[in-house]
Amino acid sequence: MKRRDILTAAGVGLAATALAGCNDKSDKPVAGESKQASEQQTFNWKMVTSWPKNFPGVGVGAERFANLVNEMSGGRLKVKVYAAGELVPALEVFDAVSRGTAEMGHGAPYYWKGKVPAAQFFCALPFGPNAQEMNAWLHRGGGMQLWEEVYKPYGVLPMACGATGVQTAGWFNKEINSVDDFKGLKMRTPGLGGEVLTKMGGTVVNMPAGEIFTALQTGAIDATEWIGPYNDLALGLHKASKYYYTPGWQEPNVTFELDVNLKAWETLPDDLKAIVRAAARDVNGDMLDDYNAKNMEALEQLREQGVEVRRLPDEVLARLKEVAAEVVDASAKADPVASKVWEQQSAYLKRLYEYAELNEKDIYNIRG
Repeated sequence: MKRRDILTAAGVGLAATALAGCNDKSDKPVAGESKQASEQQTFNWKMVTSWPKNFPGVGVGAERFANLVNEMSGGRLKVKVYAAGELVPALEVFDAVSRGTAEMGHGAPYYWKGKVPAAQFFCALPFGPNAQEMNAWLHRGGGMQLWEEVYKPYGVLPMACGATGVQTAGWFNKEINSVDDFKGLKMRTPGLGGEVLTKMGGTVVNMPAGEIFTALQTGAIDATEWIGPYNDLALGLHKASKYYYTPGWQEPNVTFELDVNLKAWETLPDDLKAIVRAAARDVNGDMLDDYNAKNMEALEQLREQGVEVRRLPDEVLARLKEVAAEVVDASAKADPVASKVWEQQSAYLKRLYEYAELNEKDIYNIRG
């Protein structure tokens, strides 16, 4: 065979081999192909919330989270926000996420303490941590790991997603001059603060934001705490009540949560999971900034409208603090999971409080 014929035959053979290789390759997945496919997949998720639509602070924060996720993911993960009552009632957000009715939820952990007694320890403690202290425990003191452990049996992954900072003691249609004034008082207040009120002789009524004004105006309740001036002004509570008391002993801070259905979470590629976590962390800080700024402005407006801001008497606060310590301890002991959380949390908070006593308290006192 001539040299030219040999080369031609070789070329044909190589081409045939190459073609065979191409055909073979099409039948087998390329390394990384499934990952690329998942990274191109789009997701449309529902997020149910405990808040009225576009409600200042918490409702706006939930919308901000959804917008951030959509923007950062380039539209690959779109989250549609549902206000309280649009898809599920305000206080059934956790159940909806656990069942898979919605992939996400935004609410306050103490709303589902009846189902998960330990949940309220991740939310608010009477005379407890402020927002910075709670965040330190959650993100640097092992709190998030505990929170995930507590919610895992329900098929829910929690993330801190908003904080109020120090709240007010609330609106009252009767003066509080002594401990006895709490006896027979019907008040809307959730969580451990509500249990303190019960032990003080009051009656706790739990209801979502949209029902508070009417209940206070009609006398169905005698008092309510919601969050603080920013939200209280938006609800018009100053038009239904006489007395506005401070400080917010029952909730020095409320941490709100993003709930994610675990099965849905596992379908997300790693980059979308990172985006969800980053958006939740952003909202967690941004909401606190919002409350700090807007509470100041709203309080000025309330005073301009003639609202009298009063401080609870020292003897009342002292007794509330005593009862709060008893309630928190009893609530922890009543549930083994809550007991585990409180044991770890209280030890860490003690260290934080010691630092605040040494350093921050003096600054506040001197600053006057």
